[in-house]
Amino acid sequence: MWVCFPLCLIMNTAELKQSIINGQFDKEFTMLYGETEISRARYIEAVDEFVNLYGEKDNVRLFSAPGRTEIGGNHTDHQHGLVLAGSVNLDIIAIVSANDSGVARIKSKGYRMDEIDICDLDKKDEEIGRARSLVRGVLAAFKNGGYNVGGFDAYTTSNVLKGSGLSSSAAFEVLVSNIVNGLYNEHKVDAIGIAKYSQFAEREYFGKPCGLLDQMASSSGGFTYADFNDPKNPIVEKINLDLGESEHTLCVVDTGGSHADLTDDYADITLECKAVSECLGVEFLRDADEDEFYQNIAAIREKCGDRAVLRAMHVFAENKRVLTQKSALRRRDFNTFFVCVKRSGESSYDLLQNVYSPHKPTEQAISLALALTKQFLNGRGAYRVHGGGFAGTIQCYIPNKMFDDYKQMIEAVFGKNSCVKLFVRPVGGYELSGNE
Repeated sequence: MWVCFPLCLIMNTAELKQSIINGQFDKEFTMLYGETEISRARYIEAVDEFVNLYGEKDNVRLFSAPGRTEIGGNHTDHQHGLVLAGSVNLDIIAIVSANDSGVARIKSKGYRMDEIDICDLDKKDEEIGRARSLVRGVLAAFKNGGYNVGGFDAYTTSNVLKGSGLSSSAAFEVLVSNIVNGLYNEHKVDAIGIAKYSQFAEREYFGKPCGLLDQMASSSGGFTYADFNDPKNPIVEKINLDLGESEHTLCVVDTGGSHADLTDDYADITLECKAVSECLGVEFLRDADEDEFYQNIAAIREKCGDRAVLRAMHVFAENKRVLTQKSALRRRDFNTFFVCVKRSGESSYDLLQNVYSPHKPTEQAISLALALTKQFLNGRGAYRVHGGGFAGTIQCYIPNKMFDDYKQMIEAVFGKNSCVKLFVRPVGGYELSGNE
């Protein structure tokens, strides 16, 4: 198990840069990214940008938080359901130094600097939907939880595909949470606590009604099974697995869409599922009696609408599929696992209806990517809409021998580098130690 707390070396910016150049972080780079050369260059550039912003600093530290790929359980978490997810090798990294100014400063590559007064952590309506609300929300969550908060200077850079369903927002929240946890709380908050604080920031301060899946996967790392029947105390299981054993390549295809203006589409799923659950006398579909649901579909569709009924059907079936997928992965039964992936994708398309936005019916890039992938694979591998849906990416499991041809085919349609190879890294939110 990878643990660096509290063993991280104390370095100034010059020493940190030289240590990266000398390969002192190569073991961790290999664990996180599967390579060292690109990672060295990336982290060195980040240190240089940090110095340009803040000057030379002592006690500089490195943090990373991964994007996540949803393995199973599409839109089940907000119904207290079952999910499978994995943290991936695409992440947000931060160069950080604590300060005594009482201000948390974060400059993310390509964006303006955000400055948050740690003495003023009340929600700001004018910040809803902006990254600075996530920083303020994380700090507020730690303070509300009885933990320490303080000022810091940070520079971040990300290679998590924005709007890709790899959850760049969750990665950012988990990154900030790990920074506060590491700088001021000796990493006392565990991975589940980090996920909850991150979700609080997104729901209460950013204004997005998300479940806990994205934050949990980014925080926990590896393959993660989670049961959200009690969201305050989710049951979390790690699955030790090298997907390379399947002789398939995991990848996502970025179809070019953005999630930025789709909040209402996501909210509609939650609202419609809630309407159905209320008809069944419960708050969430996880607590509903499925037999009662099917016996009363006529009355439910009259009150809630046909789409709400279809979406509830998806949730009931998807929870069962997650259990089958978990069991299949533990047995290394990849054939069963791939069948479930495809059936999940079909259910998302037909029942959940999150493959394209009903507000933009002529924009169906995900539908096109799925159709092309189905034609190319001709019964092999697996594919499905990825993450929240409506725009963004598809997830694919391509036989290794076919991957290069698939990449060439799909990128001819969606552009160079739109097909991104992934692997599941063993850790989630993480502070790099520099200890070989």
